Amino acid sequence: MVVVLYTSDFPLASQNFLKLRKIKYYNNCLFHTVHKDFLVQTGDPTAIGSGGHSFYKLLRGHQATFFKDEIHPHIMHDTVGVVAMASAGPNLNASQFYITTRPHLDYLDGKYSLFRVVRKGLDVLMKINDAYVDVDHCPYQNIRIKHTYVLEDPFEDPAQIDELMPQSSPIAIDHEVRLEDDWVPMDEKLDCKELDTFLLCKEAHSRAAVLEMIGDIPEAEIKPPENVLFVCKLNPITKDEDLEIIFSKSGKVLSPEIIKDHKSKNSLCYAFIEFETREACEDAYFKMNNAVIDDRRIHVDFSQSVSRLWTRYRRFGMKSLEGGKGGEKGMRHRKSSREERMSEANCHSHATRQSRNGPKQKRHRRRLQDDLYMHHERQHKCYKGKELQH
Repeated sequence: MVVVLYTSDFPLASQNFLKLRKIKYYNNCLFHTVHKDFLVQTGDPTAIGSGGHSFYKLLRGHQATFFKDEIHPHIMHDTVGVVAMASAGPNLNASQFYITTRPHLDYLDGKYSLFRVVRKGLDVLMKINDAYVDVDHCPYQNIRIKHTYVLEDPFEDPAQIDELMPQSSPIAIDHEVRLEDDWVPMDEKLDCKELDTFLLCKEAHSRAAVLEMIGDIPEAEIKPPENVLFVCKLNPITKDEDLEIIFSKSGKVLSPEIIKDHKSKNSLCYAFIEFETREACEDAYFKMNNAVIDDRRIHVDFSQSVSRLWTRYRRFGMKSLEGGKGGEKGMRHRKSSREERMSEANCHSHATRQSRNGPKQKRHRRRLQDDLYMHHERQHKCYKGKELQH
């Protein structure tokens, strides 16, 4: 913005304003108050709205913190862009000033030192006027005076002005840590292709955050483990031990786990195999894809599931995931807990074995054994029929 000063009618206010600009006093000052369609206020280097002092204080000391009013009835608030001293009371003018953003504010006439008017840059003033503000009329996004230039100065500089001139502009002060006016959102700095990628990642993260909040995943940033293979199209007769022996050729296998129906306990013909290292997992992927196991050509891919991590998290908490993405630390925890449970079960079985040898318990066990035998027979016939069809 370019402003013109009424230096002859307002010598004190004009000289104060020009000299403060010369010593970079206004650089990085916030527009701390914005009343839409009324006025905007700035000129406080403390950024709190009640600070600032006149240039005369730097020359004469504390007694010259303020200077007196200069009121002229013929100069009025009759247009947009009128600039006046924002005084705290009669004869309490310091450094703060306001700029009107609508005309005909006649009720302000005769109360403030109106010493200049905006000649160029009213569009910038209107952008400040449209800023979003809080209940205290402070913009949510910081708007600052970046730099000031004196185009013409009819007043002589005092002898000590060189001593008052700083080498650089004052540091920008922000007590509430708000966005700066030159801040640009990331999606406005990218081309179309980069913007699409950015928006997809942003959408994926938002969905993950929602899943975390409703409890479907332990944390939004969780990723599928890099050392786990997904194996499908398995033969129903293939066992965990078989997969461990076969896949251990690529490296140490921590956990071969064939997924089974929770009711019938029958194999669902797919499995997850966790290796000690990611390199072993990658080696097994290239070697075992389309391999034949138990007369079935299997398919191997990297795991895209976090369900095993989620199960581990629900059992043991976040500490079980500290070993990395499917790392060994969590598996050790899980294995040790499993071994403890098995040990407790064996001790309990040994302690109660004598109480299970009664006639009633023996008849019940024989009935269960007969039912289990019939179940295996039916399963074997069903599987044999399927093999004949193939």
